[in-house]
Amino acid sequence: MLALDLGTSTGWALRTPEGRIVSGTESFKPGRFEGGGMRFLRFRRWLAELKTTAEPIGAAYFEEVRRHAGVDAAHAYGGFLATLTAWCEHHQIPYAGVPVGTIKRHATGKGNADKATMIAAAQARGFTPADDNEADALALLAWAMAQGPA
Repeated sequence: MLALDLGTSTGWALRTPEGRIVSGTESFKPGRFEGGGMRFLRFRRWLAELKTTAEPIGAAYFEEVRRHAGVDAAHAYGGFLATLTAWCEHHQIPYAGVPVGTIKRHATGKGNADKATMIAAAQARGFTPADDNEADALALLAWAMAQGPA
């Protein structure tokens, strides 16, 4: 089971078939001399590497964002979402978006929890997230696991 907080700094959390949870943050910041699509090609390559090391991935969940701080963030999110869903379709991996408020409410009891509260919630569950992106992915994975088997 894979959970992703999509963005230039993508938070991820994965439950292995053995039940172990691993997580982190992966940066897809565009390089100075890269074209606009390179971040999405690097994201797709990263997904392929993840699939190779963590197979099988029974389902993928992503944080469904309806509002963005700006146009650039919205465009980046759309690109990551398109890349993820096409990759999942290609590999026949079921996927679903989960609203931000649902994830935050599950993790903290509050649908509008801030970044520090989400990090604290992950720490309370025994994790040491590097940032809020990883904390969000861990919260999303916890939500997905609470829904039942993938």
